[in-house]
Amino acid sequence: MYEIRPRQKLVQADWISYMAERGRRSHDGALKRFFETPLPDPSTPISDVPMVALDMETTGLDERRHGIISIGAVPFTLNRIKLAQRRYWVIKPPRPLDEASIAYHHITHSEIAHAPDLNAVLDELLATLAGRLVVVHFRNIERPFLDAAVKDRRGEGVMFPMIDTMSLEARLHRQTLWARFRRWLGQPTVSIRLNASRARYGLPGYQGHHALLDALATAELFQAQIAHRYDPDTPLNALWC
Repeated sequence: MYEIRPRQKLVQADWISYMAERGRRSHDGALKRFFETPLPDPSTPISDVPMVALDMETTGLDERRHGIISIGAVPFTLNRIKLAQRRYWVIKPPRPLDEASIAYHHITHSEIAHAPDLNAVLDELLATLAGRLVVVHFRNIERPFLDAAVKDRRGEGVMFPMIDTMSLEARLHRQTLWARFRRWLGQPTVSIRLNASRARYGLPGYQGHHALLDALATAELFQAQIAHRYDPDTPLNALWC
């Protein structure tokens, strides 16, 4: 049996085994179908991997106290972004909005007045993600928030491998010897936020903190990262986490 906490790192080779085990043990039908849908083999070149960029806006940064308020998902490959298959949901959070939250994501009380609970759209969301490698920018939001929200509604969480475009930028700009030397010299740390990362590849800036636009921005960023920093033949397990 595999037990994974939201911020716990899973050994890469174990993801396939973990997904299969969860498929056997899940009691919820939608979660069972999600886990039983095969992922690409870890050695698959990233150019052959179907992916989906995922972004969520939340009412805060603590999954124990805050909730998901919107979700955007954009299926894509290295060669094509499938905008016709994009999905966007506004979700009613478990607690009332506060003014700081509204100022951040611009979703208002009137927009969530008749919005569904996450439970009502979860089956559709899981179907959108199933069989695709999920790509996010900063997994420490998407992974624990989704896991906690699903566990609250279905009695079991949902964990799966992700490619994190922020982590890929960190490998280049935070973890190299040159980056450490720059810090030692007191030089400013290179930003690895979404729009700053996009700008380094000549990608345009989008309105931030909108789940669908940020999902699209993440898909485009990952395409640029592979084109400029990696090779299309890079195996999946060199990128996922």
